[in-house]
Amino acid sequence: MDSISLMGSSPATTKSCFLPNGLKNGPREGPSKPTVAIIGSGDFSKCLAIRLLRSGIHVVVGSRQPKRAAEFFPHVVDVTHHEDAVGKASMLFLAIRREHYPSLWDIKHLLAGKVLIDVSNNRRVNQYPESNAEYLASLFPESTVVKGFNVISAWAMQSGPKDASRQVYICSNSVEARQQVIELARQLGFIPVDMGTLSSAKEIENMPLHLFSDWKGPVLTSVALSIFFFAYSFVRDIIHPYMKSRQSFFYKIPLEMVNRTLPVVAITLLALVYLAGQFAAAHQLFYGTKYRRFPHWLEGWLQSRKQLGLLSFFFACVHVLYSLCLPMRRSERYLLLNMAYQQVHANIENSWNEEEVWRVEMYVSFGIMSLGLLSLLAVTSIPSVNSALNWREFSFIQSTLGYISLLIATFHALLFGWKRAFEEEAYRFYLPPSFVVALVLPVTVIVGKGVLLLPCVAWRLKRIRRGCESSQRHADHERPAAHVSPERVTIM
Repeated sequence: MDSISLMGSSPATTKSCFLPNGLKNGPREGPSKPTVAIIGSGDFSKCLAIRLLRSGIHVVVGSRQPKRAAEFFPHVVDVTHHEDAVGKASMLFLAIRREHYPSLWDIKHLLAGKVLIDVSNNRRVNQYPESNAEYLASLFPESTVVKGFNVISAWAMQSGPKDASRQVYICSNSVEARQQVIELARQLGFIPVDMGTLSSAKEIENMPLHLFSDWKGPVLTSVALSIFFFAYSFVRDIIHPYMKSRQSFFYKIPLEMVNRTLPVVAITLLALVYLAGQFAAAHQLFYGTKYRRFPHWLEGWLQSRKQLGLLSFFFACVHVLYSLCLPMRRSERYLLLNMAYQQVHANIENSWNEEEVWRVEMYVSFGIMSLGLLSLLAVTSIPSVNSALNWREFSFIQSTLGYISLLIATFHALLFGWKRAFEEEAYRFYLPPSFVVALVLPVTVIVGKGVLLLPCVAWRLKRIRRGCESSQRHADHERPAAHVSPERVTIM
């Protein structure tokens, strides 16, 4: 039996890992280095060669014009023709496009038994019926094709994984070849992610082509809300005074109108985060089980809560910046001078209004507290901070403190409106003030949370989420493999 030493190991028992050419990561006699070949001499090939050299791997580059390409690589890199490069290594990076694969057909016999790492990408999602890696495998069936490194840019290769994404997605039908490339990725300083067989290649190739795919719905929602509330305020506060008394307030559009829109959108997005969880809870209470899959629209809503919360935080921060800039406006100075002149003209020595002072003090204080809690939620969304929290701590911050933040933000809006919601002149064109419209959804969510906290409802919901079925008629529903829990309210 091999002995296991906790303090160290001898060369004979040192753990080995796969590297190119069948060499192992362990003590070797002599200065020999593993060799990796790169087919192609573009930007990615240059940066990959530098990264391999820094990791102590000898690099051979195959090019159609080796003399011309040699001046762009370090002198220690052996730049030669494709045939020579293939013969010097058993692991090859194909840094060429899909349409150039057939150009290697003449050296097909030399590629037999080699590990071909396909790093290519397409110009659009699902551009071809099959993935580039599967197409390559069909062209060279005697070679072992591995898909990987296509999500790493040339810049990331050159600057190092500290300045860019570190994850490398790898798949292949050969477990041994996949393991070799995984160990190579670790040696280069990246984090390999095993995606299984080559059937996953199409998914990996589509990854670099997605542009904020998880953010599309939340961003469209926030844009739609912004347009709606901006138009709503524009009609009430700009069009109505102009039509009624020919007062021109169009100068308010760039700053004040935008600042009236931002907080309304922020609190609405925050309410949407928790409304999704309440719909999920109602779904579970109605069917008496947690194993029935949510509707597709609700699943998508639950999965976009993080993006909605971050957008809410963004709108709140911009609202603060706009509010700080309001006193800097020239119009504000003119209004202040006019008020002072009117006070002197009316012979008023003291215009102090105790009620108004308290309202504004509390209004600003509640706004600061709400933004502070939103900032805490945003900080806990950082992976390094999130990993330092256990599940109970994370749930308390994202769920409990999130609801408290929504409650305080609601009080902030109520203090802003104060008595104006009951004044007749506030309903221009018979439309309520924008803050009244903005409060409908947050108040609904707060009331819904209060209902879920009732002992009879909370007890039943707790039993359901523990797996207890309230009726036998729900027992035949399949439990989904990937199920989004409404309790995991990841706002940020």
